[in-house]
Amino acid sequence: MENIYHFTATTIDGKQKSLAEYQGKVLLIVNTASHCGFTPQYQQLQALYSRYRTNGFAVLGFPCNQFNGQEPDENQKIAQFCQLNYDVSFPLFAKIDVNGDNTESLFVYLKSTCPGLFGSQVIKWNFTKFLVDNTGVPVKRYAPIITPNMIIKDIEWKLAL
Repeated sequence: MENIYHFTATTIDGKQKSLAEYQGKVLLIVNTASHCGFTPQYQQLQALYSRYRTNGFAVLGFPCNQFNGQEPDENQKIAQFCQLNYDVSFPLFAKIDVNGDNTESLFVYLKSTCPGLFGSQVIKWNFTKFLVDNTGVPVKRYAPIITPNMIIKDIEWKLAL
């Protein structure tokens, strides 16, 4: 595939959504978890979304329970947690796998297009981030320790701000 617009994903409330709906936007796609040391990154992700969404930017959150069971809840409870604790208004999707036999196809594509350290295609932890340009092509992968605020310059560069 040449870009992410060929994929669909299930929203956190169970609806199918074509990623073609994000055509022309710069995206930050993140695998998230509600019970992780990196969970406070939700606050920075929401701040980036609020700050840049009128410039054609969106954050897409994909909860995942593959790392020490740090996202054990069902989708409705995850959505409530994000809203109540971090006032999340960016799109959240249904809980997925990002590694292994049941890896969500979008993440197979993201990992192959933007491999990690030493070419690894495995996601090592929650809050791994992928920056996707406005043509739907993944351009950079960020480790969980790289906070959303640390990549503002990359986002602004892709937004041509």
